[in-house]
Amino acid sequence: MPTLQDRFDPQRNGFDLLRLLFAALVAVDHGISAHSAGHARIGDFALDGFFILSGFLVTRSWFRLESFPRFAWHRFLRIMPGFWVCLVVVAFVAAPVAALLQGMSPLQPFTGTPSAWDYVFQNAGLLIVHFDIAGILADLPKEDSFNGALWTLAFEAFCYAIVGVLGALGLLRRRPVLVPAAAGVLLALTAMQEAGLPVLLNDRVIRLVLMFLLGATAYLYADRIRMRGDVAAAAAGLFLVSLALFDDYRVLGAVPLTYLCLWAGTRLVWRMRADLSYGVYIYHWPLQQILVLTALGAAPVAVFVPVSIALALLPAAASWYLVERPALRHKDSPLPDRLAERLLSTTAPAR
Repeated sequence: MPTLQDRFDPQRNGFDLLRLLFAALVAVDHGISAHSAGHARIGDFALDGFFILSGFLVTRSWFRLESFPRFAWHRFLRIMPGFWVCLVVVAFVAAPVAALLQGMSPLQPFTGTPSAWDYVFQNAGLLIVHFDIAGILADLPKEDSFNGALWTLAFEAFCYAIVGVLGALGLLRRRPVLVPAAAGVLLALTAMQEAGLPVLLNDRVIRLVLMFLLGATAYLYADRIRMRGDVAAAAAGLFLVSLALFDDYRVLGAVPLTYLCLWAGTRLVWRMRADLSYGVYIYHWPLQQILVLTALGAAPVAVFVPVSIALALLPAAASWYLVERPALRHKDSPLPDRLAERLLSTTAPAR
């Protein structure tokens, strides 16, 4: 039977389509909570799917590059330019618009606390310190958060660092078993949490790093994982059973979800010209917060959510064509190698 390695074609796969679907599902969940303070677990599954695919693709990226400076440069270009521009757009466009829609001065974001400047500069390191800008959204269902989706990016970068460090130490090649072993430990901690036992690690760390490592494990052992329709059906069944039995479906459902994501990603061949998934993910929340303040906020959730997602495609497309794609064109820049050489020359002991 064909393996995951046989099925995965870097040029012809459905990973971009799946990531866009996951971004849309996260937006559905957030749209429901923005409109009516409800919650749909579908957003949790989609976020887990994001981290599974990221683990698979980022591990592949390391094996293509096998250079820590270049790997770090590629990861930086993929996240940071779009993230920084998003911070600026939220602070200097979304916040004044939200203030105007509530009868406030458009200068409120710059005179209140935390200010728009605080929002940009203190959040610029990926670790989100301020979700609020000058209390402008204090009366909304999601309270004062201008972009609550961004908290996951720090965890994404942390997972990148795990791959980079293990790769630089040669452990991804010599000791690939460390990755599934670490995933096994996190899965055990997940079961302990479900049983009500004390766990020292933050539950978000356990959850997101687990899903990322499962994706990374799939890449490391892609030549041994059989891609079969009946196995996918069994994985779907086990996922549903775990969903019914446990508050945290990952106790039994994390591995089946990983298999399903990779099975679908290798079966759905749809090459997309623009990768809008990141843009939809980082822009849907502030857009929904603004739309709640307009006449659309009074529309039924069945109208509000799809309209908000359709509108989110506009800033997502702008982000891809004006920020993300131009940044990625610099992937082959000699800058990271030069910086690494300079760093080594300054830290090398004098002879």
